[in-house]
Amino acid sequence: MLRFLILFSLLIHSCVAPPKTKAAAGTLPAKKWLTLSGKEPAVVARGGFSGLFPESSATANDLAISSSSPDLTMLCNLQLTKDGAGFCLSDIRLDNSTTISTFFPKGQKAYKVYGQNLKGWFALDYSADTIFSNVSLVQNIFSRPSIFDGQMAIAAVEDVLDTKPPKFWLSVQYDAFYMEHKLSPAEYIRSLRFNGINVISSPEIGFLKSIGKDARRAKTKLIFEFKDPEANEPTTNKKYSEILLNLAAIKVFATGIIVPKDYIWPIDSAKYLKPPTTVVTDAHKAGLEIYASGFVNDMLTSYNYSYDPSAEYLQFVDNGQFSVDGFISDFPPTASQAISCFAHQKRDTPKIGKTLVITHNGASGDYPGCTDLAYQKAVDDGADVIDCSVQMTKDGMAFCLDSADLIPTTTAATTLMTRATSVPEIQSKNGIFSFDLTWAEIQSLKPQIQSPFLAADGFPRNPKNKNAGKFMTLADFLKFSKAKAVTGVLINIQNAAYLASKKGLGIVDAVKSALTSSKLDMKVLIQSDDSSVLDSFKAAPQYTRVLSIDKEIGDAPKPTIEEIKKHADAVNVLRSSLVTISQSFATGKTKVVEAMHKGNISVYVSVLRNEYLSITFDYFSDPTVELATFIAGNGVDGVITEFPATATRYLRSPCSDLYRELPFAILPAKAGTLVSVASKEAQPPASAPNPPLDAKDVIDPPLPPVANLATNNASGGAPPASLRSGTIATTANLSLSLIAMLALGLLLCAGA
Repeated sequence: MLRFLILFSLLIHSCVAPPKTKAAAGTLPAKKWLTLSGKEPAVVARGGFSGLFPESSATANDLAISSSSPDLTMLCNLQLTKDGAGFCLSDIRLDNSTTISTFFPKGQKAYKVYGQNLKGWFALDYSADTIFSNVSLVQNIFSRPSIFDGQMAIAAVEDVLDTKPPKFWLSVQYDAFYMEHKLSPAEYIRSLRFNGINVISSPEIGFLKSIGKDARRAKTKLIFEFKDPEANEPTTNKKYSEILLNLAAIKVFATGIIVPKDYIWPIDSAKYLKPPTTVVTDAHKAGLEIYASGFVNDMLTSYNYSYDPSAEYLQFVDNGQFSVDGFISDFPPTASQAISCFAHQKRDTPKIGKTLVITHNGASGDYPGCTDLAYQKAVDDGADVIDCSVQMTKDGMAFCLDSADLIPTTTAATTLMTRATSVPEIQSKNGIFSFDLTWAEIQSLKPQIQSPFLAADGFPRNPKNKNAGKFMTLADFLKFSKAKAVTGVLINIQNAAYLASKKGLGIVDAVKSALTSSKLDMKVLIQSDDSSVLDSFKAAPQYTRVLSIDKEIGDAPKPTIEEIKKHADAVNVLRSSLVTISQSFATGKTKVVEAMHKGNISVYVSVLRNEYLSITFDYFSDPTVELATFIAGNGVDGVITEFPATATRYLRSPCSDLYRELPFAILPAKAGTLVSVASKEAQPPASAPNPPLDAKDVIDPPLPPVANLATNNASGGAPPASLRSGTIATTANLSLSLIAMLALGLLLCAGA
């Protein structure tokens, strides 16, 4: 236990923001809220930080308090033992959230609960001593960490109250069932004298009425909870949808209501938002507070939120029409940051600090990458630098696309599979490559959004717009960037040596020509994984050269730094080169940023995505905490992201400034502290450290000259002269050939 408390203390102080006094809030302008009271919405932690630790464990409760808003409300779902002791768990059956079935393998029973026949291990079949002495908690949602299972005790209601949370909310879900078995939740609450209980909620009207007088005397709020609209309320046997039509009747015995979030913002069958209902304004007109439930970070909700949990919270409190009075969440820090840091943020708010928000194929989390729509969304979202990964067509057109293989990013697989070839110099599998097609052929295709978590996990991106937008040539991209006055552009050059030697295409010259023609007056970053490509731009010191390091590294020794400086001003490194990961836990921090900065080399980290599947547990399944870890915790100079709106919103928030005294801050996670809370036996195996980057890995062979393959390219048309290196030589050779043919013709005529 002592080891646990020490490790947990470390977790609190290194990973999350310590609560500050309310007085500090004076440093921020007051916000106007559309809640019933005009005050900011409440954050209610369902079972503490149950999105990370087993529900209502001491650990979950303590971390919820330490990582959330100062006015956090702790919610405990009441269950009763057969001798009337109260403890906190959501489900009346214990087998999915505790180890009870291990201790009592033959203890399964069946009960009828509100008309449903349920089987399982029920609390009312066991004494308090049996529950508290033998049974421990497990995480009941399988996508969440399991390494804490069996290590944390079930929390008695009194134990939670003794920790004196800022506010305490007791949820009574099964009063009628317990009363049927001669156990009374109302009498249990009276035995506590309502001490420390700020709110009591229930989906049963009869229960709330039965404790109304005592609750009013104790100044405890009573909240009526709505369940599925078609379910029946136990006291009246009316459907909840029918009760919703008469909110004035609820005001007689309750001061507020809880509704599932879909009551407010319904979602259609395609998982897009419908127009909001009037339930919030109707509740406020009736004088009722309204709380929304069902908020989690680790579940697919609506595509409108772009997999960003903060965006979902903001939809309920910062939409200009209404605001709920509070959220019930498994991830209270995310709800806290949405309210304290992001609500009412203006689009023209300047960013804090100098970290660049750089796109990866534009806003490719929302639209097909490298299309006009993806770039426009990136600009609208406040990206500093938009990027173009340059590809070449058979007839020499330079255009923007993530890779030379068209299969992942276009509809080529549906119409052009006969054109698939093997190019081992580029990738191990067959592909349909841009340099084998003309620009006209590529324009006949549709773009296709890349969903990195679709095939394995079933998480698509914005299906409604999966083929929306138009491809952009490099010239059009630069013209667009100039017109939109972005801070800068990043031009990524791939496969230059192969294109030059095997396809007769000079991608480096194509980029140089386009940049010269565009006359850009902005920051230009030239990125490549080939040092010789970067060397080709040495004569243009106005460009920032970025070396892309596509493998995991753990350090950069001084000789390596010196070699990088010969070719580049900055590096683009993988996330796992800065924070090492084992089984979705952050296990260590490397020295890469520190080493690069000592050598005066900027560091950009890639690729950041919003889907919780790509985010470690240490970041609370929240892309904002990941941003804070790389920006505030690692000190990177830029983040390369497919969701620039999330990064921009974080950097515009005062909560990103760790030197500012605020009631809430978004602090970086410290790698290794979360996993250390688990017992040694449960921790994932230690992974081998990332190797240091060797100087020889930085050096690439000189670029080969562009081969003269005009004959081979004839069917598609020779590349435009302005886009090919060796233009003068090719033109001269062609002129000599024409002269020779003319002379031969004259000789033949003379002979005749």
